[in-house]
Amino acid sequence: MSKENDIESRRHFLKIAAGTTAAAVVMGGLPRFARAADLPPVSPTDPTAKALDYVEDATKSTNPKHKAGDVCHNCQFYTATNTTGRGPCQLFPGKSVDAKGWCVSHTPKKA
Repeated sequence: MSKENDIESRRHFLKIAAGTTAAAVVMGGLPRFARAADLPPVSPTDPTAKALDYVEDATKSTNPKHKAGDVCHNCQFYTATNTTGRGPCQLFPGKSVDAKGWCVSHTPKKA
């Protein structure tokens, strides 16, 4: 085989490898976005929700640790970008929480 053919084969291989890698990254990220909207809501009877004193509406919290303005959408554990509706929370894997909800683990997002 000539040196020119080796270089062309190598370039072809690198193009295929780069394209495959890019496709895998894009396809791997799509299910995450699709799943966020399909997550079932956290039930008030869920043991974790009870332990964390989770409420769907932060204004209805009777917990003394709750501060005005603390809601799920401004908590570091809330991974959605929306400030209304529902989104995933790291404390409730596989479930969604209300953006206006609250729990005792509320930790403000870092600016």
